[in-house]
Amino acid sequence: MNKLITAFCLAIISGVCVFAQTGEEYNRNEFFIGYSNQQVDRGEHTTFNGFEGSYVRNVNRYFGIKADVSGAYRNEDFQGTFQTAPGVTSTFRTETKNSIYNFLGGVQVKDNASEARLKPFGHALAGVAHVRAKIRGSGSSLPTQNFTFHDTGFAAGLVGGLDIKINDRFDLRAIQVDYNPIYTERRFENNFRFSIGLIIK
Repeated sequence: MNKLITAFCLAIISGVCVFAQTGEEYNRNEFFIGYSNQQVDRGEHTTFNGFEGSYVRNVNRYFGIKADVSGAYRNEDFQGTFQTAPGVTSTFRTETKNSIYNFLGGVQVKDNASEARLKPFGHALAGVAHVRAKIRGSGSSLPTQNFTFHDTGFAAGLVGGLDIKINDRFDLRAIQVDYNPIYTERRFENNFRFSIGLIIK
């Protein structure tokens, strides 16, 4: 009986030791910063360029809690002419500065073992997006006018990508592809987000 109890205690101690060792085999923290290409749904997809940053706290080797922020921008300039009276033509110009910000949180699934070189990952994120457009209109026969439109609504980031280990401190995010739907009071957008960059562990 004593031998059985001793063996049982040794098994428990061994299991705890193995668990503790396994707990050291993955990275606890992950910071990402990189370039983001946003394909915004305007009937057809329009390219916005910007940044993305995220932080993941890994609670075990495969599962982490993720916070994600991104910003994407596009400036547009329209010029043209219109007729104000018979034989009289005036010019106009419209400058638009567009921006989209995503503030998302959720879960990430990835093998965070320190020895792994290729690390595919998936995530499911949800939160809010803030959409803004600043419009400046001017013309040869018109006073300059400025308008600002903005809206905030539900947003998500779904799918994932591939990380490649560089060394014990850095990984390269070779590609990240997200379906990034945005739903505001005015409209629903089927957006997509593509990102690359550097991970600090």
